[in-house]
Amino acid sequence: MVLNNEQIFLMRKKAVLSKKDQSSIGGWDKHILKLCNLINSKEDYFTLSSCSGRASLIIAENRKGPGLFLWRSHEKISLNELKNELGKVKLRKQINFKCEPCALHVACKDFESAKKLLDYAIQKAGWKNSGMISSNHQFILQLVSSEKIQFPIMDKGKILVDDKFLEIVVRDTNKILEKSWEKIKRLEKF
Repeated sequence: MVLNNEQIFLMRKKAVLSKKDQSSIGGWDKHILKLCNLINSKEDYFTLSSCSGRASLIIAENRKGPGLFLWRSHEKISLNELKNELGKVKLRKQINFKCEPCALHVACKDFESAKKLLDYAIQKAGWKNSGMISSNHQFILQLVSSEKIQFPIMDKGKILVDDKFLEIVVRDTNKILEKSWEKIKRLEKF
């Protein structure tokens, strides 16, 4: 028996959604959970990964993988919280501060369903850095907002910036997170 593309898609959806969560935080963060559930309830889509936006301290290395994150938050941050986390860093390496926007990877049944969601995400919900990845009759959307911050914050155990600069970073980070959450809410109307 030869399966058609729709049957293959539905089998893949069932397999992916039945797997144990593989994320480094062990589950969806609360600000994107409703959107993921909404997408997964639609016949033509399922989520592969998601993030509602986050602030983090990360070891500056030219690799990806486990052990690089020293701290991360999917909630708004405070100056005291950031300074407390910086005080815990004992590594004599370069440490970067990162604020990343909301991001979502969605498998789509076909080109038409992918185009429909991509157009809505960009034009109606503001996920400007988004695109489609297609191979072997699979259509994957990478939906990403555009706001972010990244800079070296520590080097060889010393903080590189003063408290005034950190206040601005905290303020701007919280604005980016709020904007990400607004975009998630807009995409929930798809």
